[in-house]
Amino acid sequence: MTEQPAPGPEPADPVTGEPAAPPDRSTLRLALVVGGLVLAVLLGFGLGRLNPPPPTTGAVPAAATGGHTHPPGTAPHAHGGAAVEQAGPDAAGLSVSSGGYTLAPSTVAFAVGRAGEFRFRITDERRRPATRFAVVHDKPMHLIVVRRDLTGYRHLHPTMAADGTWTVPLTLPEAGVWRAYADFTAVADDGRQTAVTLGVDLTASGGYAPRPLPAPATSTTVDGFTVDYQGTPKVGESVPLRFRVTTAGAAAPLEPYLGAYGHLVALREGDLGYLHVHPETRRDGDLVTFALTAPGPGRYRMFLDFQVAGVVRTAAFTVTVS
Repeated sequence: MTEQPAPGPEPADPVTGEPAAPPDRSTLRLALVVGGLVLAVLLGFGLGRLNPPPPTTGAVPAAATGGHTHPPGTAPHAHGGAAVEQAGPDAAGLSVSSGGYTLAPSTVAFAVGRAGEFRFRITDERRRPATRFAVVHDKPMHLIVVRRDLTGYRHLHPTMAADGTWTVPLTLPEAGVWRAYADFTAVADDGRQTAVTLGVDLTASGGYAPRPLPAPATSTTVDGFTVDYQGTPKVGESVPLRFRVTTAGAAAPLEPYLGAYGHLVALREGDLGYLHVHPETRRDGDLVTFALTAPGPGRYRMFLDFQVAGVVRTAAFTVTVS
């Protein structure tokens, strides 16, 4: 029978020289748990580096203002409970592309005074036709058309086909260059909403005789209605503008138009920067109040749409912002 070797001496403690105590089991378990946690953190960090989160689109929120003013000067807000991003901090409509969306017209040339159609698509950053739009102020698309001397203002509402093509009847009554603004809120595949205003020039061939901008005034008349306003717009500051419409010395019986008692667009002279301004939800007597933020100094032309007896009329004002 083979003899087993005698067991060697127990390892000694290097300080006391006494035999060392066997390792405690709880201490070993604690060390294993801590080591496992460290390894998991390191592995998670490495996987995160290999799989970064997808990039977001380039909507640029602007500073918050009072009231409900779309570009410029508004922070992300809500339409029907959905968060809405703004596509730019300055006046809108200066470009055919913004916020990941592009205005793609089928034609930009029109014959003077001849009835035609304006057809266009809104494409996303992958050049796909956008077909999902939020209904804002009763419509999914607002199209503003105005000549470059700020005359001939039109507020139109195109209709969209299933392939994303928008169509609206359009007649340009005078020769010159006209600006068309597509004002909409697009809904992305993930449900995110982006408020965008895109602009493109249209041409009506012929001799162009621009008319000078009327002098600033706070009162005007249209079809027997007198329209005046109070308030002085300021650069970078939300200022209330209070409009009153009267006829025969009494308040006009305004009717809701596009979900409100008025609709205001302001265009900046020179580059035709676009401000789409909406009224406050509550009226102050016979006043309709808008909160407007001017992005910079200059002269602006304001167009107020209002409805009485089913007829929409437009009052225009020139205002100087210093």
